[in-house]
Amino acid sequence: MTPSTTKQWTVTGKNGFDSLKFDEKAEVPQLGDHDVLVNFHFASLNYRDLIIPTGKYGFPVALPVVPASDGAGTVVTVGPRVTRFHKGDSVLTLFNQSHLGGPITKADTDTGLGGSVNGTLRQYGVFDQSGLVKMPSTLDFKQASTLPCAALTAWNGLYGVEGKILRPGDTVLTQGTGGVSMFALQFAKAAGARVISTTSSDAKAKVLKDLGADHVINYKSDPNWGETAKKLSPNGIGCSHILEVGGPKTMVQSLKAIRPEGIISIIGFIGGMSKDQPSFLECLNNICTVRGVLVGSRQQFEQMNEAIDANGIKPVVDEKVFGLEEVKEAYQYMWDQKHFGKLTIKISEPGQSKL
Repeated sequence: MTPSTTKQWTVTGKNGFDSLKFDEKAEVPQLGDHDVLVNFHFASLNYRDLIIPTGKYGFPVALPVVPASDGAGTVVTVGPRVTRFHKGDSVLTLFNQSHLGGPITKADTDTGLGGSVNGTLRQYGVFDQSGLVKMPSTLDFKQASTLPCAALTAWNGLYGVEGKILRPGDTVLTQGTGGVSMFALQFAKAAGARVISTTSSDAKAKVLKDLGADHVINYKSDPNWGETAKKLSPNGIGCSHILEVGGPKTMVQSLKAIRPEGIISIIGFIGGMSKDQPSFLECLNNICTVRGVLVGSRQQFEQMNEAIDANGIKPVVDEKVFGLEEVKEAYQYMWDQKHFGKLTIKISEPGQSKL
């Protein structure tokens, strides 16, 4: 029997986490010819989800909106003209629903789940079949729910520029232990690359080493970590790829670490904003490419999932799992930076294990 109502969260304003409202019986949209009804089992949070209710997100937002872009679930039923999925399939959501392949367009940025389109913090959701992908067969729903944003962003950062994709023997620099950085480390090692990681604590350094990081630099005890990273690269030439998550406050060091013709992919600005940041001319001085990355396409998502299955990559997931009714607590937990790896929210019990 197709459900007519769903429990769900909605972002109703820009007053912080108090703008999150819970509805016990929201209406499930009608299924169109090309639509798929998904029963979500897990969702995962991203920094973006925390700043949308505060009004600090820089991309399109259409309030009220069901938050979160990342969800893993089971297909309940499909429209009569759906060809990509069948009842019972395990699926994941695509971050920008219309970004199917090739370069992202302005129109694609208007289809971001949890921003301008209803997202995944609900029991049931209806999606066009083009906005879903099949789940990796080697992951369970909790693990897989972490892939749509952070993992795909990391993959795009390493493989998104034709002619300059990550190659075996390259050196990759990752910053911290957030979701994008952890996935970038795992993808880089699976590809036969060297990885230099930065962190602020010895405990996190050990985890990074366990995941395969060749070198770990404590950026608190070594504020000039960019030069250190360059020295640690083979022959001191610098890093081929840098996943820049800190923003203006870390870009100076990233430019010191990059090799000629290397790529710095700007993912975010978790280090905060700053007027004291490099000029565009530093790209010329360092002969490098600096690019902004907004997640990735469905084609990249499917390629990434194949690599995850082939290499047995397991996402790093925080031990603490929140329930659907505890979303505000989950937001605060992540805002306070108590999480390690990806933070997940359990929505419903899967009908069967996907281990």
